[in-house]
Amino acid sequence: MPNPRDSIVANLNKQLDQYFGAGHGVQEIPSGVSGEREAMFGTSHSNKLRVERDKLAPRLKKLAEAGKTVIEAAKEMGMESKRARLIARENNIKFPGPP
Repeated sequence: MPNPRDSIVANLNKQLDQYFGAGHGVQEIPSGVSGEREAMFGTSHSNKLRVERDKLAPRLKKLAEAGKTVIEAAKEMGMESKRARLIARENNIKFPGPP
């Protein structure tokens, strides 16, 4: 009885020969690059929280454009500055002054 590993390796080598024989080449993907999003786990609960934060983003952006710092904008919206920073980071909102 042939070794199962040998048959798998032989099949893989055959597929590689077909791939490269058809003119395809090796594509190098830089370290850290993938098709996946940031470290979001994608649970329904985290998605629900993200939707709530996305609703607050337009107002936070207007405050940033008006020249408010992240702390001032958070106070005006009645939230913690940590939450305001998270919303800003998720939506690429830039605040003037110290972070």
